[in-house]
Amino acid sequence: MSELASESLDTGSKTIATPERSGGGAMTHREILEALSGLLLVLFVAMASSTIVSTALPKIIGDLGGTQTQYTWVVTATLLTATASTPIWGKLSDLYSKKLLVQVSIIIFILGSLIAGFTQNTEQLIAARAFQGLGMGGVQALVQVAIAAMIPPRERGRYNGYLGGVMALATVGGPLLGGLIVDTDALGWRWCFFIGAPFAVIALFVLQKTLHLPVLRRDDVKIDYLGASLIAAGVSIILIWVSFVDDAFGWFSWQTAAMVGGGLVLLALAVWVESRVAEPVVPLPIVRERTTALAIIGSLAVGMAMFGGSVFLGQYFQIGRGYSPTEAGLLMIPMMGGVLVSSTLAGRAITKSGRIKPYVVAGTITLVAGFAGLSFLDHDTSLWYIGTSMAVVGVGVGMSMQNLVLAVQNTVSLRDIGAASATVAFFRSLGGTIGVSVLGAVLARHVATSTTEQLTAMGVPADTAAGGSGTLDIASLPEAFQHVVRIAYGDATGHIFLISAGVAVIGVIAAIAMKPTMLRSTVDIKPSPEKVSAE
Repeated sequence: MSELASESLDTGSKTIATPERSGGGAMTHREILEALSGLLLVLFVAMASSTIVSTALPKIIGDLGGTQTQYTWVVTATLLTATASTPIWGKLSDLYSKKLLVQVSIIIFILGSLIAGFTQNTEQLIAARAFQGLGMGGVQALVQVAIAAMIPPRERGRYNGYLGGVMALATVGGPLLGGLIVDTDALGWRWCFFIGAPFAVIALFVLQKTLHLPVLRRDDVKIDYLGASLIAAGVSIILIWVSFVDDAFGWFSWQTAAMVGGGLVLLALAVWVESRVAEPVVPLPIVRERTTALAIIGSLAVGMAMFGGSVFLGQYFQIGRGYSPTEAGLLMIPMMGGVLVSSTLAGRAITKSGRIKPYVVAGTITLVAGFAGLSFLDHDTSLWYIGTSMAVVGVGVGMSMQNLVLAVQNTVSLRDIGAASATVAFFRSLGGTIGVSVLGAVLARHVATSTTEQLTAMGVPADTAAGGSGTLDIASLPEAFQHVVRIAYGDATGHIFLISAGVAVIGVIAAIAMKPTMLRSTVDIKPSPEKVSAE
């Protein structure tokens, strides 16, 4: 057995506690980097799997004969299962081996990737992506937890620069790689799913060799599967309602009453369960703490704006502007470059000053400005203007997203770090899930209305016009139809970014309301009473 190190490293005017290596003694910077290597590799694979698909998805859905609603649900299904499973992964990491859980989540991710690559229709693809989301949720939550278990908050900003670099590389390289795969006849879009599997296998072995974390041994543990299931069911029902309202049924209908009412009842039951179980997946005492509550609000807003907006940029470039998947990937670089630069610089500045609030406030304000710029998009907006606005969005994301998690981690003890980190990640993913679903529904309505009106004005029968507005296989449409659909998509995209900007304002308000605090220089607030053993 080993305790978290009480030793420290003298760094001049300040003393910084560091975790022990498995054999005793403080971990050096090199050892921390070695441990981070596997974590960053698997995070890269998980994030790249999403960004690779982002530019390929218009082609995938077109080949499978899918609709705009199904396009949205390929993304939503992944986010939804990742969201629902994140609190469970986080709670398990407070109780069991963090390394083993990371490895289990990687295996689930690999299986989901392989299944998705062999799907034959959109329904199968949505189901496969939902399964893959279970693994992605574990990876994204547990990487944050493992880093928090190794590195004090004050020093974490320095390492967040590496984290931001990996995220930026995945988000810059992913869309470009996805475009190249789709445009290469020898590969095809199925390799967008297959390509991540071998790298994930490598990550398994790297983690086995390099990652060594303390394991808290706790007795009489119970996981709140009921609460997690109620949350997932409640959110799913409401998102299904968002996807079909005003299309399959009206706003004021028995279906709306049943789905909205049922979803809210399930969520209310989830809160009731969480307030009474011994080990809730979303610990209400942590959620009620001021910094955590505001960070959750901020993460909801940032997740809703960022995921909801950026998911449709690849679609805008390909369908609205007619660019190839590879070209769409290249056009996404300004946003990802903004994430890389801002996350690295902000991380180092936070480590130096120990203050986090100014950077979160600046990041959320920048995010609003970027989305406000993108709200003016139409089918012939200058690419220079689009690139500049995307870069501003990227800067805002890089300064705010990871630092909202760091602000929460600074307020809780090591034994609760998994639950706290996963709670913030949960609400951020929930915001993204809601954002993708709602904005996708808004986009579909605008496109359908605009396309039908224009085609009807050209003398096309209403039923034929309505059918043409629903397909994403643009190449199969007559040339006149293609032109109308591209204009409709190009002009409708600005509306969803305007909504994103409005939602992001909530994040600004939450960031301003956060209490200014200095990041602590120790891994734990105080020594944990639990027994600790090394993995």
